[in-house]
Amino acid sequence: MAHINLGKQHPAAYKNVLTLNKEVEETVSQAGLDAKLAELVKIRTSQLNGCAFCLRMHTRDALEKGETTDRLAVVAAWWESQYFTDQERAALALAEEVTRPMEPGRHEWDNGALSDEQVSAVTWLAIVMNAWNRIAVRSHYPVAP
Repeated sequence: MAHINLGKQHPAAYKNVLTLNKEVEETVSQAGLDAKLAELVKIRTSQLNGCAFCLRMHTRDALEKGETTDRLAVVAAWWESQYFTDQERAALALAEEVTRPMEPGRHEWDNGALSDEQVSAVTWLAIVMNAWNRIAVRSHYPVAP
């Protein structure tokens, strides 16, 4: 099977995803969402999609933004811990719904902790993260120590 780097094969399309990513990052900030919350959404989305490249990158980004190793260690089972705020829990559940909408056992995200603007921003963040995960996995981005 051929390993094709999608960004190199079609750089204009890749550039458009970068532009969308920048717009979504601004949307998240304008909606008043914390940068650490955004990284948690990116990490959880990447966990669901099995994207090691994005997991490593966003875990490092989260740590740089002050996230704790304890919270990162349990984000895969966030609903089982007391580490996350109502807003973070809502954002993580919403990201799961966007990423795997038909998966049974979904967690309710509409707990009133996110405004309509924040729901939209988290949804867009999960959408663009899903795109990045698929680009990285399909392109076989290397993940080595």
